[in-house]
Amino acid sequence: MDKMPEEEEASPVSTAPATPTSPLEFKMLPLFMDFEDFNICQPAPFSYDDKAMLELERCDYTQRITYQMARAGKTNRRVRVYSDGIYDLFHQGHARQLMQAKNIFPNVYLIVGVCNDELTLRMKGRTVMNGFERYEAVRHCRYVDEIVPNAPWSINEEYLNEHKIDFVAHDDLPYGAGGLDDIYAPFKAKGMFVVTERTEGVSTSDIVARIVKDYDVYVRRNLARGYSAKELNVSFLSEKKFRLQNKMDELKTRGKRELTKVKVDIITKWEEKSREFIDAFLLLFGKERLNSLWNESKGRLIQALSPPGSPNGSINGDDTTDGEAGSEDEYMELPPDYGAGTGASLNRKPRRRVQTNPSPSANNEVEAEDLEYERRSD
Repeated sequence: MDKMPEEEEASPVSTAPATPTSPLEFKMLPLFMDFEDFNICQPAPFSYDDKAMLELERCDYTQRITYQMARAGKTNRRVRVYSDGIYDLFHQGHARQLMQAKNIFPNVYLIVGVCNDELTLRMKGRTVMNGFERYEAVRHCRYVDEIVPNAPWSINEEYLNEHKIDFVAHDDLPYGAGGLDDIYAPFKAKGMFVVTERTEGVSTSDIVARIVKDYDVYVRRNLARGYSAKELNVSFLSEKKFRLQNKMDELKTRGKRELTKVKVDIITKWEEKSREFIDAFLLLFGKERLNSLWNESKGRLIQALSPPGSPNGSINGDDTTDGEAGSEDEYMELPPDYGAGTGASLNRKPRRRVQTNPSPSANNEVEAEDLEYERRSD
């Protein structure tokens, strides 16, 4: 059976504001504290606290409330609904179940029973959280109005009358214990049972299975956070292995970070150089400079791109063999009776006989013929 905190162990809460000496140091609330100064929202009281006892005395349990009355909201007092469980590793499934029990009727006073460590270990097995931790987790849920520590595994009429319980809230699955197939069967028969639904995909067993599945990951995580191998129940060799793995992961992370930093620096420098190059290019070959270059080189470009002109030649397209003008070389044919029937032109000189290696006698004959031609022409 879990030992509950005594009244004299409770320490008053200081109303002075927290003044941290550093960003990571804050004044923490004591583990056992008096919540009387918290007048806006407080954790649910235990069943033996004065607040819970006063609520119990005010309840007129002689007037029994039926299910129809509770659903219609036609009651002269709050409907006392009871829900029980282990609530180990308090999670969203627990909170949603208590929320359903709180909202099952319009005006509900929700009482939650939590079994202690000894009973839970005997009936179900070992828990992750101890009894005190489970009590504190449940009583700080906003749907809970009162918590019953050391709750029994199965309840009876005497327990209902002691706590003036009107309805029992639980999921509809049968729970066997003490030779009974369903410990909630008597309350179902009396119409004192209301059904809540389980949240699929989440349970305490599922959370424990996740931890067991990733055992190495969580051991390495806690070793990195300062836990000793003794605290984690890890052997010497396993500790060294896990620490080596943590060191390798740290080096990998650091290497990736440095590589990313180098890449960013290279890209940044490349962008700066590219901007400088673009600025220099625009300064050298800007719009005005390009227009000036175009105007200066336009004539040369046109001359280079235009086709070349036709060369000078004779009327018939033949090139002249000597340096005389083309107009002087032109000729027209004379009538046959002019010039002793020869076909010589008016301006054309007579053809000379060209001989290779002419002799002196042949030259004299040519000169004689020329003189004869000039005499005739005169």
